[in-house]
Amino acid sequence: MDSAAHLPVESVTPAKVLRRFRVVFNAVRTHFRQMEKQAGLGGAQVWALSVIKANPGIGMGGIASSMDIHQSTASNLVKTLLARELISLEKAPDDRRNVCIKILPAGSRLLEKVPGPFEGILPAALGQLSAETLQRMDEDLGKLIGLLNADESAQETPLAHL
Repeated sequence: MDSAAHLPVESVTPAKVLRRFRVVFNAVRTHFRQMEKQAGLGGAQVWALSVIKANPGIGMGGIASSMDIHQSTASNLVKTLLARELISLEKAPDDRRNVCIKILPAGSRLLEKVPGPFEGILPAALGQLSAETLQRMDEDLGKLIGLLNADESAQETPLAHL
């Protein structure tokens, strides 16, 4: 007979689940604080900078899509990076309403100082979960969001801004 079958099962309580949320939030916050301390930039700016480096000539819509954020949020991130002279921005040659954004050497040097993953540890960890686990988590978090009557527009806010 399997000895594991005789082990007591710890009951799951709201307090236990809350403690797990605290662990997740603390890990995310610690990662972003470390990133900001080493780079002098917030986590969302570092992530945007890494997207620009990986996609030379990317536009504002491409950044927004890559980071799963609203285009106005991407624009604000780009303004910060421009002010710090980490990126360059030029009008697109084929459509002057669009821009081409490229990383500058100072931006590349800054990224070398920063511990990854650039997008944050939570998205990286979620990317390692199975489709079944993600489906279950999505459904369960949807129920929790409903009980909270939460504003779902916050889903486009980068974690580093929370």
